[in-house]
Amino acid sequence: MSSDPEPNAPNNNDLSHHVRHEYCHNRPSYRASRKQTAVKAYSVASESRHLLVFGVPQIDLLRELKVEFRRYGTVQLVQNVTEAVKATGSVEVEPFTDVFHVRFEKLERARRAKKLLDAKNFYGGILHLSYAPERESIEELRQKLAQRRREVAFRVPKKQKPTVARGDEPQPKRVKKC
Repeated sequence: MSSDPEPNAPNNNDLSHHVRHEYCHNRPSYRASRKQTAVKAYSVASESRHLLVFGVPQIDLLRELKVEFRRYGTVQLVQNVTEAVKATGSVEVEPFTDVFHVRFEKLERARRAKKLLDAKNFYGGILHLSYAPERESIEELRQKLAQRRREVAFRVPKKQKPTVARGDEPQPKRVKKC
């Protein structure tokens, strides 16, 4: 596979958002989970079907990496992008490791793969997965935002039902005249 970036990848060279964060050790005990995690929130725009996989040992593991990611969904692309990432200089790549670009068919599958494979051991290397929205085309971004709008419209009712129906509104009491 070629190590050249995709033709629709943008020209900005800042990949600092792919740097692995330290684990959060100052959570209150009632908020602490069994597994240590770094706290990071993602917006709709920052999540992506595109993932960058750091920490893959340089022993020609392309086929094994494809097999591992296919467990989580349909994979459209697995590409070695180590040289392109090193050329930017904004992210330090560990020695003797490769960086791969993985593109899933569906965003949900990319989320699941990221959640389950991040910080896992893979042939002696600890994987670090990060979303790569900078590798999306404009059309992919439009589709992602349209999908999010559909999801929100499905979950939120068009019009909240009033607590009292119009025909059931309380009427003023009528006093009978004798």
